[in-house]
Amino acid sequence: MPNTRLFFISLLAMVAFAGNSLLCRVALAAGEIDAASFTTIRLVSGAAILAALVSYRRKPRTVGGSWLSGFALFAYAAGFSFAYLDLSAATGALVLFGAVQATMIGVGVWSGERLNGRQILGVLAAVAGLAALLLPGVEAPPLSGALLMLGAGVAWGVYSLRGRGLGDPTHETAGNFIRAVPMAVVLSVLFYSSAEIAPVGVLYAVASGALASGLGYAIWYMALPHLRATTAATIQLSVPALAAVGGVIVLSEPVTVRLAVCSVAILGGVGLFIASKRGTVGSQ
Repeated sequence: MPNTRLFFISLLAMVAFAGNSLLCRVALAAGEIDAASFTTIRLVSGAAILAALVSYRRKPRTVGGSWLSGFALFAYAAGFSFAYLDLSAATGALVLFGAVQATMIGVGVWSGERLNGRQILGVLAAVAGLAALLLPGVEAPPLSGALLMLGAGVAWGVYSLRGRGLGDPTHETAGNFIRAVPMAVVLSVLFYSSAEIAPVGVLYAVASGALASGLGYAIWYMALPHLRATTAATIQLSVPALAAVGGVIVLSEPVTVRLAVCSVAILGGVGLFIASKRGTVGSQ
């Protein structure tokens, strides 16, 4: 694949991933839809577009994925939606990213992976930045929203780790989305009494599921085979930054000093870890 095309495909995928934060936040902040309904519509839309893509390429005889990965995907999507009832787009994306990377690095260390000095320094900087962001204070994000996003990040980290080395990631992702749908439906039933669904909110949720999630993953999987693992992981550092820029432009969200400093610590720490890693790095 030509480098120019690879660059634009990768950029488009990162914009799509950052768009999830913006679409969810604007829909919930405006009261156009409730978190449970947003989760369900997002997963249904993502499942539909991914299943269509897989069927167009070939006629699958089985549904890909697994129920455990489907549950991890559902846990991520649900925590993500409910967290954005309280968090800004930038803060939510940064907490999510930090939790995902912490989970994946932590599992690697638990499995016996040895870290060099620069990797340890990177991990400490990222963890310190995440902790500083969540410390009580005037500029601290709401604790409930932060904890929900941390949980979503852990779930997405588990989902990413389970997806390493898949032969056909689009087929597997489609199956996981399909398996997550009934779980989301149960969630919507449980929160039926507080459901709020306006046409605009539905459009935001469909855009998040079909475009930012479904097509976003498909585009990213087009680029991944042509990228080194460390390059792919480094590119994903742009997602919180893109979400922050989008939050300022689209939602007029302020960028506080605490958020700016913690962003440098978290993204810089993860970047140092990736740059110092001798092996491969799993992609989200």
